Amino acid sequence: MSHDTHIQHSGAVPTLDSADSALNLTPSPSSAIDFSFFARYSTAAPRYTSYPTAVEFTPDFTYDDLVESYTRNDALAKDSGMPLSLYVHLPFCRSACYFCGCNVIYTSKEDKKDRYIAYLDKELSILRTLMDTSRQAVQLHFGGGTPTFFDAKQLSHIITLIRESFGNFAPDAEISCEIDPRHFNPDQMQALRAGGFNRLSFGVQDFDERVQQAIHRFQSVELVGSAVKIAREAGIASINFDLIYGLPHQNLKSFMQTLEKVVALNPDRLAIFNYAHVPWIKKTMRKIDESALPLPSVKLEILKNTIDFLHSHGYVMIGMDHFAKKNDELYLAASSKTLRRNFQGYTTKGFSQTIGIGLTSISEGYDYYAQNTKDLTAYESALDGGRIPLERGIALSPEDILRKSVIMELMNTLSLEFAPIEARFGISFTQYFSSELARLQEFIDLGVLHKTERGLYTTPTGALLIRNIAMVFDTYLAKPREHTFSRTI
Repeated sequence: MSHDTHIQHSGAVPTLDSADSALNLTPSPSSAIDFSFFARYSTAAPRYTSYPTAVEFTPDFTYDDLVESYTRNDALAKDSGMPLSLYVHLPFCRSACYFCGCNVIYTSKEDKKDRYIAYLDKELSILRTLMDTSRQAVQLHFGGGTPTFFDAKQLSHIITLIRESFGNFAPDAEISCEIDPRHFNPDQMQALRAGGFNRLSFGVQDFDERVQQAIHRFQSVELVGSAVKIAREAGIASINFDLIYGLPHQNLKSFMQTLEKVVALNPDRLAIFNYAHVPWIKKTMRKIDESALPLPSVKLEILKNTIDFLHSHGYVMIGMDHFAKKNDELYLAASSKTLRRNFQGYTTKGFSQTIGIGLTSISEGYDYYAQNTKDLTAYESALDGGRIPLERGIALSPEDILRKSVIMELMNTLSLEFAPIEARFGISFTQYFSSELARLQEFIDLGVLHKTERGLYTTPTGALLIRNIAMVFDTYLAKPREHTFSRTI
């Protein structure tokens, strides 16, 4: 990596008739990125899986607000055809992975899982009374926890309950499940396949044994390879691997060795996340030796070489953190600008109303977010009382909806066309956001962001700074807060 602090301009404004240009892709990706400049702009920033972000959710969003939101979004769907997306949270894990930021419950008791399924049934029954569950669903995702901690019979039961309540799935619906290779067998695969699942995401993180020891996550290349074989033999054509860089004891050499093993297993897409060390939020992260975490400069070297290595093996960088082969739907959706970012990462289906089901799950509508309780006792108590186990949420103001549209478009396409925003909201973009554009002028002057009469377009360096760019439009960041977001590097 060059340590020259001179800003390398990455060329002309991207053309809109070239998918690769619109995606900020070049034949040699890292050579077009000034990593030293990127490092200077490291800051604590949201990942913008939502706007407003989850830290703005509040108990002031009441149960009546939630019920009214369901009704209002059903009415919107009749006019717009807005489909549904379903997220089912299966929270149990046998043991802790120290890097994990998910909401999980550690247990080895089988009866807890059956009991949880019974309460999912209660939640689905209540949902059927509050909203139109006959609307078309274009996405279903099982997340965790460890969804495959549930056995084949239990998974089949959950799938049956979902399909009895939400029976109208689009023929091309994305139906996906997070897989822990340590808890995965052919019977579970057959249960998922029979339920229509067509995408799997394997948690890999890193293959280095020293790193695995430090994060308390042990799985060999052979184990993951066996899990992939089970999926491929069952006809799964879309497999994702989750990897993390910035874990304790990682270095450039060890991570490149992991990548070599990964590409040999031939996943169709990769999500490679910058480790977010937030021990003030996740207590298990306190078990990680902070002195073993790689320096930001090492993480930048890993990122640079990861981009080059994956590009040389046919994977294109898509949005933030994600890579895909050019024949994968994720790449095709990015090319057609239908990619959409949500709490599960990126989806190819555009905007849909997400219904979160299960402990701590998050729902998203056109004008609201709502989150179920994280406490299992409170979850069961609410459902026993015939109520959705709402803990907090937020009703979006017209200003929130406008800014959400701007921020999420930036996150989805790494660019922003003014005309659709102006037509939808009846504004002049340059006048309405004049102060924000003035704050972005620094990036424009340095050549990492281009502004034309039509919109904003990031260069390859600017694409890596997309969180910084989106932050300019986030009015909630003016609030004083401490230890909320992870750093961009």
